[in-house]
Amino acid sequence: MAQVYVSIGSNQDRSRYIRASLDALRTAFGELLLSSVYESEAVGFDGDNFYNLVAGFETELSVGELSRCLKAIEDDNGRCRKGPKFSGRTLDIDILTYDALTGDREGVQLPRNEIVKNAFVLLPLAEIAPNVLHPVLKTSYAEMWRDYDRDQQLWSVDFEWAGKQVSKAI
Repeated sequence: MAQVYVSIGSNQDRSRYIRASLDALRTAFGELLLSSVYESEAVGFDGDNFYNLVAGFETELSVGELSRCLKAIEDDNGRCRKGPKFSGRTLDIDILTYDALTGDREGVQLPRNEIVKNAFVLLPLAEIAPNVLHPVLKTSYAEMWRDYDRDQQLWSVDFEWAGKQVSKAI
């Protein structure tokens, strides 16, 4: 079984699509390790604020099979792939890491570069996997967050899923 971390984001009917993604991921992979849900401004385009979080789980799927599964979840939730790359979306699920694999694996670049670029990826990853080492940099996600240049603002939001409080607003 491979340990996988994925980022999840939505800026259209955010609560609905984040919950739907978590339902689908739990159905496909079982127990999920979830970060808090964070709100942040859109990065790379003008648009509504996003909700973002990171989920961890184990899978027997290959990287390519996992990527196809995540795209199917996005598509099942109304993801439009015809617009510009940087635009609003119902759901975006990206593989951040797959065990300690690196490089291009079945069309997926591992680890995902957004880990070191975006606070809305690094903070939730550091929250649920603080002592895990980045496969290339060999630095823990907690250390990476501590040293991160906080140029992007994000804040935790009240969020419930499956009868449990996932996060609270601070």
